[in-house]
Amino acid sequence: MSLISANALLNLKLNAIKIEELRLLAQEFNVLPIGSATQLIKAIHAVSPNSKQLDEFIRQQYLARIEKRRNLISDADLICELNKVKEFRWGVKQGQLDQKIQSEYVRGTHRYDELIEKVKSRLHKDITGYVVCTWYNHWTTVLIEEHISQHNSIVPTLKNIKGIDIFFRNQPFDLKVTYVPEYYDVEKLSNPSHLAIWMFENQGAQRFGADNRLFIILYDKSNPERSWELKREFNLVFDRIDRFFDSESVSAKDEIVFTFNHRTFTTVAKVLVVSK
Repeated sequence: MSLISANALLNLKLNAIKIEELRLLAQEFNVLPIGSATQLIKAIHAVSPNSKQLDEFIRQQYLARIEKRRNLISDADLICELNKVKEFRWGVKQGQLDQKIQSEYVRGTHRYDELIEKVKSRLHKDITGYVVCTWYNHWTTVLIEEHISQHNSIVPTLKNIKGIDIFFRNQPFDLKVTYVPEYYDVEKLSNPSHLAIWMFENQGAQRFGADNRLFIILYDKSNPERSWELKREFNLVFDRIDRFFDSESVSAKDEIVFTFNHRTFTTVAKVLVVSK
């Protein structure tokens, strides 16, 4: 995806709103809140809604969701829980748990008692590590995404839409919060375009996408294997995020060209490396 027009931006923003909230939005623009999501979007689009009013509506709906989450667990309590994680060891690669169970336990074990012993002694630890790492990544990302979505240059999405998490400077972006890849040359971290192209060209085939992406890359220079801990240093991470979104713009200079499976793609990419 390249830079989009104002008309395309409006369509994307409206399509990233759930139908219940579309009905509320329709009333703000004196549109009858009836019909399907497609019909509501068409009707709202037809009245040329004020963009600032639309953005403010989306932000307020998103803030209400944050407050709902905070009623279940406050930011402080959630951070306290995340700080309880003492090691970050997957035990099994993400997305390969079933394959591991089949190959190492089901198909290679012939006796029941041996199977139970293997599960108790090995699989339980692997699964625990896998679940803890997934849980940690999920909730640290939730706090980071919630912080980003409250920045005044950001409009969040209100429902899952493939390839779009936020609108930054009126352009759509898929937000990726991750660590420096194991095989990436860290000497080139200072070159955002090189890093972005590498990330696109080395993505998994099952998760392939050429949508605009905004990468937040975490890197502990002195101890790279412990970069995962940097993700919960929220004062540092939030400060770097705020400075990035305060100063960055989006233009044709952010377009990159990459190759995947012998095909060439053009997209827009932004990169923030948070390091210490």
